[in-house]
Amino acid sequence: MSTAGKTAIVPRENLDFGLDGDIPRHWLGGDPFKTRFFDALSVTFPEGERFFISCVRDYREQVSDVSLQEEIRAFMRQEAQHGRVHTLYNNRLKAHGIDVDWLERMQRETQDRIRRHRSRKMTIATTAAFEHLTAIMCHGFVERKDLVADFDPRMRAMYAWHAMEEVEHKAVAFDVMQKVANVGYLRRTGAMLMISFFYLIRTFSLMHYMLRKDGYGFWRQTLLWPAGLWWLYKPKRGLWTGVMGHYLQYFRPGFHPWDEGQLHSYQVWLEVFNRTDDPLEAADGVYASLKA
Repeated sequence: MSTAGKTAIVPRENLDFGLDGDIPRHWLGGDPFKTRFFDALSVTFPEGERFFISCVRDYREQVSDVSLQEEIRAFMRQEAQHGRVHTLYNNRLKAHGIDVDWLERMQRETQDRIRRHRSRKMTIATTAAFEHLTAIMCHGFVERKDLVADFDPRMRAMYAWHAMEEVEHKAVAFDVMQKVANVGYLRRTGAMLMISFFYLIRTFSLMHYMLRKDGYGFWRQTLLWPAGLWWLYKPKRGLWTGVMGHYLQYFRPGFHPWDEGQLHSYQVWLEVFNRTDDPLEAADGVYASLKA
């Protein structure tokens, strides 16, 4: 296992991203598909973060490693803050006719059923898999200048901050799963295969619902989705295909999240943020450092 690039997990709270400002309805270059892709992710974050915290907390009292105990504490604080910030943004979606409360209630009921009917080993394996997906997605888009150029600056700042902290704590659930829960290879990879399928279906379902609220009926969505799927899956430069190598690493025996190292832009973001205490300036610093 390599720990190259591993850094301290630092909860950063009470940040102002300007989410109460005039963020456009389709804030990612005016593109409804791309915007609603990220909005669909955002809607799942508050309840998802609570699920991850609960699944890691199940094993907290069994952890004897002092450093892992501290990482769990910081992980929980970071995830809780992610949920709060995304809730602030998700509340804006209600003005678009999106019933966020209903969507979150359905997600919460599903997660409660999972925790009632699945073993704790399975739920921590599910959490570790989700954390890997989140981390590799951060690797995949935060350093793509061709993608983040079209982000509204406030949304770019929110997702950059979220990305940096996801990468900081990307190994916590995995370490709990392996060192404390003693989850084996088959359960670990099986959980990844399961959530890869169901989370994709969930995301596309949310996007379809949101696009309908935007006035995109069946025929207009028929025209919209092919270009959007090409953006996600085009060879090498698609949002998902660009991180497929990182994704497949999870299925390698002996894999550990820190084998992938740190985001190249992490030190840039950290230096600007520590100097200014401003997540918008930190995100702008990362953007300025990216190659075209």
